[in-house]
Amino acid sequence: GFDEPSRLLDPERVGEVLAVMRDVGAEGRTMLVVTHGMAFARDGSSHTVFLHQGEVWEAGPPAKLFSAPETEQFRAFLARMN
Repeated sequence: GFDEPSRLLDPERVGEVLAVMRDVGAEGRTMLVVTHGMAFARDGSSHTVFLHQGEVWEAGPPAKLFSAPETEQFRAFLARMN
C-alpha cells in the first residue's frame, strides 16, 4: 500500500512515480493508494473510492467518478482540490 506517494514531490517526479506504479500494476499486482492528489488518482487508478468520514460515498472507474460525481460531497471536494 501507498500513503500519499506524491505528496512531497515536484510535478516532474510525480510522473516518474506514477510510471513505476503502472509498471507494478502491469505485473498483475494490486495496490492500494491513499491520496488527496486527484489528478494522481484519476490517472493512476483502475478503480477509485471516495471516502467521507470513514464511509464509502462513491466508487467505480475513475473516468466515471471524475467526470460525473454522484454526490455533492465529492463534487465539492473536487472543486476544492482544483
